[in-house]
Amino acid sequence: MAKEIFLLNISGQDKPGLTSALTSVLAEYGAKVLDIGQANIHDTLSLGIMFEIESGKKQSAVLKDLLFKAYELGITAKFTPISLTDYEDWVNLQGKNRYIVTILGEKLAAEQISEVTKIISDKNLNIDSIKRLTGRLSLVKKEEYPRASIQLSIRGRINNKAEFTEKFMQISQDLDVDIAFQEDNIFRRNRRLVCFDMDSTLIQTEVIDELAELAGVGDEVKAITESAMQGEIDFNESFEKRMKLLKGLSEDVLYNVAVNLPITKGARRLIDTLKSYGFKTAILSGGFTYFGHYLQKELGIDYVYANQLEIKDGALTGNYLGDIVNGEKKAEYLREIAIKEGIDISQTIAVGDGANDLPMLNLAGLGIAFHAKPTVKDNAQNSISSIGLDGVLYLLGYHDRHIDLIE
Repeated sequence: MAKEIFLLNISGQDKPGLTSALTSVLAEYGAKVLDIGQANIHDTLSLGIMFEIESGKKQSAVLKDLLFKAYELGITAKFTPISLTDYEDWVNLQGKNRYIVTILGEKLAAEQISEVTKIISDKNLNIDSIKRLTGRLSLVKKEEYPRASIQLSIRGRINNKAEFTEKFMQISQDLDVDIAFQEDNIFRRNRRLVCFDMDSTLIQTEVIDELAELAGVGDEVKAITESAMQGEIDFNESFEKRMKLLKGLSEDVLYNVAVNLPITKGARRLIDTLKSYGFKTAILSGGFTYFGHYLQKELGIDYVYANQLEIKDGALTGNYLGDIVNGEKKAEYLREIAIKEGIDISQTIAVGDGANDLPMLNLAGLGIAFHAKPTVKDNAQNSISSIGLDGVLYLLGYHDRHIDLIE
């Protein structure tokens, strides 16, 4: 018996039992559902059902009954015949050349979305779905921490990914919005390890600069720190120079700095959510273990790798113990933790802001430059500059409702 394929598109006011009523009609005639999808915006429904039905009387009857049922329900129904060739072409494309574009900002305007989708259109890519990942914003109450994110699932062939992402970066700079671009593969949906830089990432300060201020050598150390973060001088050399300047600083000062560390906006929300969903977390820092271990207890971090200060007679000696944790060491520790936990490197995430974070950002399955220097943003896979650290959750595809369950 010959069969026909149809796409049923439904639009109108949403109401309970609507999908059940329509699929009951299809069931009555033995139709086979090939695909189904639904979106709801402000109680307005858009529902699509692709189904296969026997040609002839059954086909005529099911189309007539679906139209009648739609009339009863007060909704609009439209039918589109689908050829077998088109259907098979569509089937063969599934799982191939699929990407996720995530747009982040304090608020999203039509211009930002328009520019992003124009690039997608210019490259002859299809948008399969658009999801809002953040809750609705009130137009009356002032949000203490405004944030907005949408996720676009796109499909098609991209011949030059670098050119594609460069255009997104330009929009980010021009319109103050973050745009992340990822392949939609099994690894993106199964991340398991997140590694953070500490200073200016998990916390909103450079600890060594604070210690230098208290030691009376603030200007000298800040100049060296900035030069190192910009990648202008070797990190090891800069570290040793800064350490020497801290000689004689009292150990009591370290405790006072630790208990007053300014934790970055969104950090607790991010880490609490990650822990609840079974992620492992790590601090990989060119800073100091003294402060890393404090944050480990405060936030519930699994691993800490940082530099160890040498302390004698209650004061810093100006030296350190063990190897310097530079950019290469951070990448090495990321790989080491992944192996220990049995995690593929593609399932890892690294987040940092400085030039010494680039090795781990580029090694990880997802590298994120967070409120980073221009040099770092230009060389990282993705960046977040418009909202807090919990923006990482939206890059993972989490909706606020998944996060609010934890809070």
